[in-house]
Amino acid sequence: MQDACLIYGLNAYNHLMPAKNYIHFLDLKAINRRFEPLLSQTIQEVVQSGRYLNGEQTDGFEKEFAAYIGTKYCIGLGNGTNALEVILQGYIEMGLLKNGDEVLVPANTFFATFLAVINRGLVPVPLEPCLSTFLPKTRTLAPAISPKTKAMIMVHLYGRNAYQEQIHNLLKANDILLIEDNAQAVGSRYLEKRSGSLGDAAAHSFYPSKNLGAMGGAGAITTDNEELASICRSLANYGSPTRYWYHHIGTNSKMDEIQAAVLRVKLPFLDEDNAKRNDMAMRYLSEIRHPEIRMPMPPEASQAFHHTWHLFTILSSKRQALIQYLDKFGIEAAIHYPVPPHQQPVYQKSFPKKSLPLSERIHHETLSLPLHPALKEEELSYIIEQLNRW
Repeated sequence: MQDACLIYGLNAYNHLMPAKNYIHFLDLKAINRRFEPLLSQTIQEVVQSGRYLNGEQTDGFEKEFAAYIGTKYCIGLGNGTNALEVILQGYIEMGLLKNGDEVLVPANTFFATFLAVINRGLVPVPLEPCLSTFLPKTRTLAPAISPKTKAMIMVHLYGRNAYQEQIHNLLKANDILLIEDNAQAVGSRYLEKRSGSLGDAAAHSFYPSKNLGAMGGAGAITTDNEELASICRSLANYGSPTRYWYHHIGTNSKMDEIQAAVLRVKLPFLDEDNAKRNDMAMRYLSEIRHPEIRMPMPPEASQAFHHTWHLFTILSSKRQALIQYLDKFGIEAAIHYPVPPHQQPVYQKSFPKKSLPLSERIHHETLSLPLHPALKEEELSYIIEQLNRW
């Protein structure tokens, strides 16, 4: 689960360019200004209502988001990491997972995906990625399956829909649960179905930097499984389906009314915003030409796999030189992510050292370029120009 996407910025170099001309990697103020005055009016209405949790805004968002994703159920939570953890705990309560079971995960995902698995007493099994898509290679999946493999977390990383029927069929044949980590790809599609409705359950993050971003912490679970939905709702409320009666060892993770209200304002504009992101990404793909920059693979021509371009991520073996060059010309870039999960110090304490050369290369070379709905056309042109001049 990718809750904290903007891992590394270049504020140390900002003195090289006047602040008013500096193109920041992400401009949340500009993004949110587009929803005014409705955004502030809606927040003020919640403040005046006196109801800040478990109210009509959260109930309304859950219904609207379930309809948008195409599932029967949606449970609002405090963040996306909680959403993953609650799903996994829900399956433990249902007897479908147990301590020590293995969960397949992308090797190059944000660490929170690993963290959710480890926190539930499960074992993450990392899958090596493809350098062009940043998604796990299909051929790495079958050899990674063991008798202990009981689930796969499919991360739609950077906004690219990772779903493939052949993967899902292989999982079904081995009675392996498919859980989507849809933190970065809300709105993406596989054929006519949206991400978040393609597997058995899905976790969503509405961290402020996401394509559908709240103004604080917020997340959600979507599923068509009535039993799982009921258990997850209980787990997120201390394990209590009825007030002061506790059927599970749960947690406290609620979407508050202000975040729900903000998300309800933004949700109707999500597809339009994703289309803007796609237009910008197509310009990057068609206009950036540099031998030291490796571009991501464009979405498939069939449009079966849809990309929401939460991040536009390139690879360069000369990343640090490129970072400094861009900053010199007033452009901020970001790294997603500087250290792969399997090399994190906390991981070394619990699991044996692994060599994952493709994931390690990505983490050493990856660089994300500015891309968001409030980015101006002339700013985009300037970024492309400077990259080609490098």
